[in-house]
Amino acid sequence: MDERAALADLADRLPDAGDDCAVVDGQVITTDMLHERTDFPTGTTRYTAGWRAVAASLSDVAAMGGEATAAVAAYGAPSFDAEELAAFVDGAQDVCHAVGAEYVGGDLDSHDEFTVATTAIGSTPDPVRRSGASPGDAVCVTGTLGRSAAALELFDRGDTNQANELFQFEPRVRAGVALRPHATAMMDSSDGLARSLHQLAEASGCGFAIEEPLPIDAQVDTLAETPQERRELGVFFGEDFELVCTLPESDVPEARAAVPCSLYRIGTATGNGVTLDGEALPDRGYSH
Repeated sequence: MDERAALADLADRLPDAGDDCAVVDGQVITTDMLHERTDFPTGTTRYTAGWRAVAASLSDVAAMGGEATAAVAAYGAPSFDAEELAAFVDGAQDVCHAVGAEYVGGDLDSHDEFTVATTAIGSTPDPVRRSGASPGDAVCVTGTLGRSAAALELFDRGDTNQANELFQFEPRVRAGVALRPHATAMMDSSDGLARSLHQLAEASGCGFAIEEPLPIDAQVDTLAETPQERRELGVFFGEDFELVCTLPESDVPEARAAVPCSLYRIGTATGNGVTLDGEALPDRGYSH
């Protein structure tokens, strides 16, 4: 049973689950767990690990249109090294400061594998959920796709300096806040663009017609050897933490002007099905 199957199995016990964050009295709350074996390739610095782990949870706050408030992390490792701990906290603090939040502590514990569990909280009077898209809405994405896929390729090639830089993504908190008055549905693309579109379609009871060209990151273009590999890295790989959203077509110009990063229109909401250039887009992406 993978993560999606496990969540489906728990749906009756947790009827309010299903968005990027839980919503409690105007606050949004989320938690994530990352492991060295699956999430931190060889060459990942502890600074990058601190940044990326906390950023993953802050990205969920962004996906709800929330103002980020604070984050904590539980840090588990076979042993504790003072320099590694300090670097981890520096990364966690720096990514929080980048989005106007505070890193306020956490927990330490021994563990046979370097593992981090993070929690972030934010606030919003009007959270954006996954379930509000309607046929005719524009489908948009922030930033570029494939950044993390490019980073993993660079880690494999031993170019750890550039790989660490790519892994230190900035959560789209400010973009999420700017999109909140416009977005009808939104989530982050941690599982990849294709899977995110399927999740939004399922939650909203609609479909999406997506068209190329897509905003694939320039690093992917330098690393991919074929068009098929380029699409694989940009559309299915995941771990990019960009925002995928729908909004009324008339709102697109105003939203673009308000968002402090690129906002690229990639398609239109339809009655059913998820397609790319008229062909069915597989529900495939990052698996936990």
